[in-house]
Amino acid sequence: MGLTQQNWEISDRHLWHPYTQMKTAPAPLPIVRAKGAMLYTADGREILDGVSSWWVNIHGHSHPYLNEALAQQANELEHVMFAGFTHRPAVELAERLAGVLPHGLERIFYSDNGSTAVEVAMKMALQYWSNLGEPKRTQFIALKHAYHGDTVGAMSASSPSLFTAPFSPFLFSVLRAPVDLSEDSETRSLLCLQAMENLLKSQGDTIAGVLIEPMLQGAGGMIVWPSSFVRGVRELCNRYGVLFIADEVLTGFGRTGAMFACNHAGVSPDIICLSKGLTAGYMPMGVTACTGSIYEAFLSDDRRKTFFHGHSFTANPLACAVALASLDLFSREGTLDRVKRIEAKFQTELPRFAAMDRVADARTIGGVFILDLQEEAGGGYLDANGPKLAREFLRRGLLLRPLGNVLYFMPPYCVSDEQVAWAFAKMEEVLTEWVA
Repeated sequence: MGLTQQNWEISDRHLWHPYTQMKTAPAPLPIVRAKGAMLYTADGREILDGVSSWWVNIHGHSHPYLNEALAQQANELEHVMFAGFTHRPAVELAERLAGVLPHGLERIFYSDNGSTAVEVAMKMALQYWSNLGEPKRTQFIALKHAYHGDTVGAMSASSPSLFTAPFSPFLFSVLRAPVDLSEDSETRSLLCLQAMENLLKSQGDTIAGVLIEPMLQGAGGMIVWPSSFVRGVRELCNRYGVLFIADEVLTGFGRTGAMFACNHAGVSPDIICLSKGLTAGYMPMGVTACTGSIYEAFLSDDRRKTFFHGHSFTANPLACAVALASLDLFSREGTLDRVKRIEAKFQTELPRFAAMDRVADARTIGGVFILDLQEEAGGGYLDANGPKLAREFLRRGLLLRPLGNVLYFMPPYCVSDEQVAWAFAKMEEVLTEWVA
């Protein structure tokens, strides 16, 4: 069923959309249903979801197996508070996650979204050191161009930007390792690791942890890192005795071609943050998983050492059930093989797009295809061409949402070869017209 005129009037009167300048943005498109990689509008248009609905949808929209899991759980138990209670889906999901996560991440703390998963990780790290009698360890090292979310702690860890500027009086300082985008990835990696080690040498006894997005920095510009960089961060954390925190909210569950991005480097972080693909885009949920030694630092007869964090919907059974079903699909449907097939298609397209006028760089990792376009009209996230290109793609039935001058294609893993080829044809058409 589409939106009635009354619906539209109510929408204009009451709704406030995210990351949207409501005064100038075009009217939102009413989506009435979705299936596989496709979205369907109220007026019958078909749109290929080229951004996995903000990076969350991995198996495709309205997957019958996920639908059934959600419906069955709703008939059994929709929610119960998780303080003092537990339930089967939460227990089973914790066991399943511990079995697929990088080695040693055995304790699962549930929350509600990616920002909160990072917030929990930072609070967990700070209190871990405090509980061990090292309260001076209150600093974090993060990367330039980092984006970790929109809550206060996650914003503090994120690189200063127009996203965080209005809230700067409330953010705490974070040590920042440089990321020189003018260098090739290997040189950039070495320079960043050297700078990180200098920070650890000079301020190591005040540092609680190093927080990175392994292999792929997302909203900060879709920056791809070599696996050697992730190994280097792990080695530095070992050498200087600080916690390694991996924000895999975007990169988890196959997005980079491995189940988790840390798998590329063969390393395990001390804490990992998960969301987005965790529930295949069906339900809001976050997970912060940690090692047993971190968990044990909170065990005490002194109740002040309790981890005082939680929210009303912790371990929501519906979210747990669909997350379990999503993990089933990885084996049932050969999901990681699907991502490898997508990446192979992306690799074949790289030279063609890299040679185009106004394309400064082309790269891919797993199920993500990325083009850096030459900056215009200010560049960065506010580059004026981003919204213009998004409108042209949408007019042709392709949902792409450039990060300023960074154009990326990140479809659900169920996308067909024909759909991928069609999307690249539309991208080439729009970019060719843009140059002309």
